[in-house]
Formats: sequence, structure tokens, C-alpha cells
Amino acid sequence: MKPVTFLIAFLGLAACDAQVETRREAVPAAEQTASTSAPAAAPLTAAGPAAIVQPDADEGQQWAASVVELTPLTRQGDRTVKLFGTAGGDPAMNGLYTHVAFFDSPAEGWRVFRIGDFLDYRLLSESPGRVDLELTESTMDQASGTIGSRTRRVIVGWAVAADGSVPATVTVTPAQ
Repeated sequence: MKPVTFLIAFLGLAACDAQVETRREAVPAAEQTASTSAPAAAPLTAAGPAAIVQPDADEGQQWAASVVELTPLTRQGDRTVKLFGTAGGDPAMNGLYTHVAFFDSPAEGWRVFRIGDFLDYRLLSESPGRVDLELTESTMDQASGTIGSRTRRVIVGWAVAADGSVPATVTVTPAQ
């Protein structure tokens, strides 16, 4: 049963990956950040034989490759916290599954909370136990089938434990 499940998951991710490129192409060039392309520089000159690298067959790499947006949070004290978005769903109707993740320990790994499914997010501000986000999301008028968009803001919050442990829950609160 596992090979069939893996094949279905792989095909689903492959379909999402193709859609991510479509979603990225939909963003006007003027809105794309300069970080998406390397700065102009003289090309390097080879100084030895090339090493051949084979594809990594680890299933976890498929999940890692679906991460399309990453925002490390730097004002959380000693705790390692990040926002990230994975490709999924229909890119015409959102498709950026947005999460906040807290690194617990090498033995426990990450504790991940899904915030929602949006078209994009933007970090507005950050303080210990809190991030303010601006969310862009697609909407659909059920009566006419017309797709539109809206922007809204939320506060993502969590309790900062004195012992440094990761939070058990997070809250997502509408904001202005």
C-alpha cells in the first residue's frame, strides 16, 4: 500500500510544482523582488574536474522542494522560528499553504502550525511571541463565479514560555 500512496503523493506534488511556476509568472515583473535573480558578475572559470551529482531519492526532499517562500523570524530570542509557504492547491485560488514553525530540538524537530491558504503573505512587524501579517487572498463570488482578491491583516501570536519550550498553540486574530 505504501508504494501506491507514495506514487499518488508524488504525482500530486508534481502537479503542484508545475502550477507554482504558473503562479510566479502571474506576478508582474515590477512586483518581483531583486533577490529572485543573481547580481550581474563575471562568470567563474573552472579550476578542476566537475563532480557528478545524482538526484536525491529521499521522499522528504519532495516536501522540502515544495517550499516556495521562507521568512526567518529574527526577534524571537533564542528560539528558532520561521514563517514558510508550500505550494499546493489551485494557484489561481490561493495555493500558498502558510505556516509558522518552531524548532524544538534535534530529537523532536519542528512544531508546525498551518496559518491558512493564501495567495501571498507579507511580514509587517515582529516582536517576541507575535508577528503581524498582511495577507493577499483570492476570493470567488459564488453567484457569478467571478474571481477577485482582497488584502487583510492578521496577528499571529503565541505564549513565550519562560523555560524556552515551544508553544502548544498559536492564535490567528483579525487585525486592522
